[in-house]
Amino acid sequence: MTKYIFVTGGVLSSLGKGITAASIGALLKHSGKQVGMLKIDPYINVDPGTMSPLEHGEVFVTKDGAETDLDIGNYERFLDASFLRTSNFTTGQVYSSVIERERSGGYLGQTIQVVPHIVGEIVDRIKKAGEGHEILVVELGGTVGDIEGLPYMEAIRMMKHDDEVEGTFFIHVTLIPFIKAAGEHKSKPTQHSVQELRRIGITPQMIIARSEERLPKTFKKKLALACDVSNDSIIEAMDEQTIYAVPLSFLQQNILAPISKELELGELKPDMEQWDSLVKKIVSPKYHVTIGFVGKYLELKESYKSLIEALIHSGAHLDTRVAIHWVDSEKIETQGAEALLRDCDSVLVAGGFGNRGVEGKIEAIRYARENNMPYLGICLGMQLSIVEYARNVLGYEDANSIEFNPTTTHPMIYLIDNFIDQSGETQLRTHHSPMGGTLRLGEYPCETKAGSKLRAAYNNEPLIYERHRHRYEANPTYREALENAGMIVTGESHGLIEAVEIPKHPWFLGVQFHPEFTSRLQSPNASILGFVKATFDHANPNPA
Repeated sequence: MTKYIFVTGGVLSSLGKGITAASIGALLKHSGKQVGMLKIDPYINVDPGTMSPLEHGEVFVTKDGAETDLDIGNYERFLDASFLRTSNFTTGQVYSSVIERERSGGYLGQTIQVVPHIVGEIVDRIKKAGEGHEILVVELGGTVGDIEGLPYMEAIRMMKHDDEVEGTFFIHVTLIPFIKAAGEHKSKPTQHSVQELRRIGITPQMIIARSEERLPKTFKKKLALACDVSNDSIIEAMDEQTIYAVPLSFLQQNILAPISKELELGELKPDMEQWDSLVKKIVSPKYHVTIGFVGKYLELKESYKSLIEALIHSGAHLDTRVAIHWVDSEKIETQGAEALLRDCDSVLVAGGFGNRGVEGKIEAIRYARENNMPYLGICLGMQLSIVEYARNVLGYEDANSIEFNPTTTHPMIYLIDNFIDQSGETQLRTHHSPMGGTLRLGEYPCETKAGSKLRAAYNNEPLIYERHRHRYEANPTYREALENAGMIVTGESHGLIEAVEIPKHPWFLGVQFHPEFTSRLQSPNASILGFVKATFDHANPNPA
């Protein structure tokens, strides 16, 4: 049977529950345990797929094609594992499932209530996520006292008494404010948060104390006494230079000892030697490069969370700090690419939806191509590299994607529905969005071309697997014209164009997939690592 670690939050949001959960999971996995992860989102949306990036941040896509919370990305990056759609669920999914079952007669005419039906569905989903794992780390979104979270609190309270559950451990992440005028830490917000948990019927066994200042020993003892936890169960969570230092900080405080004692896990000795080495290279690298990151959601950089982390992973393996020079693609349209990108060592054009800033991205691609700067285009970044090449090399002046110009005479990029209609392809796992259109989601194989930079980046593997999230595809009608003009297709999947390169360019790669979704600290994604290596070679032709 599975043992469960529940991570809740108090006082306010954004305290780092996700990093806390991921760090604990990583330490347990490096101790040889089979660890699963689960993020519960109390919002009523079915999933974040239709939510604005400015509202929710990045939508992380799992191997099996689920659109999930960005914390699932943290779990994968910290545990070097792939999790499935069972690792994330929302209130919207819970209620949809219960209502659908009620409509089909599954409850045999019962009156449907929050207790036991909604709470029972939550418990069932938590248990399903725990199947096959010794330990499941469960992060509950939101804070104690949120009206949306009450059914979940009741569910995890009930699991303490469930005969099918081998053990439970409750961790509460809370804020310890430091009042500068008084020169004191204050414990009352945490005490009130813990009291609210107790009122619900949950007694936390560990406090993760978020603070901007170190906690004095006397204060920690006071906090332990007030919250009814042992002294060794007050764990400080300070701001670190990198999130990947958090597991090491927890380990130094012997966080696993009280967890192991309560859950009877035996002696835990995580092997963090490689992790520690990589963290040191993130904090104090030998080299430095600057990448021009061209995007359109720069108001909230969480929209590019996985990609930012992927650049950090690659930098760590190259002992190089990857500095990101953020470039708003709309500003390129007014100020020009040279003014905003001339001090960069390479150019990256990220994905996105909608027409805003597209012409600026195209100008950035042209600048990188004409100035022999290493270039990586991801999803929309690949599509626009084809559009740019068609306009400025092939001479198709109105070349475009039908997403931005439905009446273009040269639709270089078209809806995946067109490909399915023309080819009769049935092997694609697609999802029809409730907002209209067919999305290609999840992991697909990609055949790489011999002699290409793509294949070389992936250690000469002829077949690779990467994840997707998009509605539009490169139009294969123009493949011959592009290749005759020097842009080669170097990756294919079920007849779809997955990657393009310009062999005469030092390093120019566009990929339809999202390589950032499979990058981990200990195993960076190959195409992003290849891009950062090309950036390094361009910036440091003769490194010391």
